[in-house]
Amino acid sequence: MAPAGGATPPGGATLYESRVRHVRTARQRYALDHRTSYWLVDVDRLPRLPRALRPLAGFRARDHFDGRGPTLRAGLERFLAGQGVAPATGRVLMLAQARVLGYVFNPLSVYWCHDGEGTLRHVVAEVHNTYGERHAYLLGPEAARHAGADKAFYVSPFLPVAGRYRMRLPVPDGRLDLTVQLDVDGARALTATVRGVGRPYTARRLALASLRHPLAPLAASLAIRIHGIRLYLRKLPVVPRPDHQPQEGFQ
Repeated sequence: MAPAGGATPPGGATLYESRVRHVRTARQRYALDHRTSYWLVDVDRLPRLPRALRPLAGFRARDHFDGRGPTLRAGLERFLAGQGVAPATGRVLMLAQARVLGYVFNPLSVYWCHDGEGTLRHVVAEVHNTYGERHAYLLGPEAARHAGADKAFYVSPFLPVAGRYRMRLPVPDGRLDLTVQLDVDGARALTATVRGVGRPYTARRLALASLRHPLAPLAASLAIRIHGIRLYLRKLPVVPRPDHQPQEGFQ
């Protein structure tokens, strides 16, 4: 397992065999459950894959934040500056799904930003919806235990842009255990969890993960759409999507 406190081997990355579960309790109870692979990487030391495996996993700056930074760190720093926060001076770990065969979809990417002494200073939860839009929530180090943020981004066509998130996003240390809950009008509307066990990246492990979860980001995107159709057929009311206004650092 990845070492506690370091989360990923020096100069390496960790692959997490993960289970993603969404339980909707607003209006109708409904659960979505699927398995996939997540990567935990140092944004400054991305894994270098053998040429034959590169189509199976890639990380590009254009897939995150405003997509215009030359590097993942540059995109993160542009976002932090837009929020009036100084850039991270130390290690930044990112949890995300990789681009596979040219396709990427990350419902949730998480960044743990440390200072030069290794102290966690910020946690950033970046959310993508199936309409190609992005929004990031800036949280403090308390997000490793519990943090809150007002919902400000359209994700599901069956939930309004209202309510408050409660997030628990600890730095993975060989085990991945993230929880995001949404409360609307004082009642729990949605609980999402991501749980998994990590192993240091090797070419063999990537090949096996790709066999277990072929086209993982595409499968996740299709699963969300299929479950959306099922909810629509159950006559769950659709909430119109508002015009998306890019936040500071995304313009």
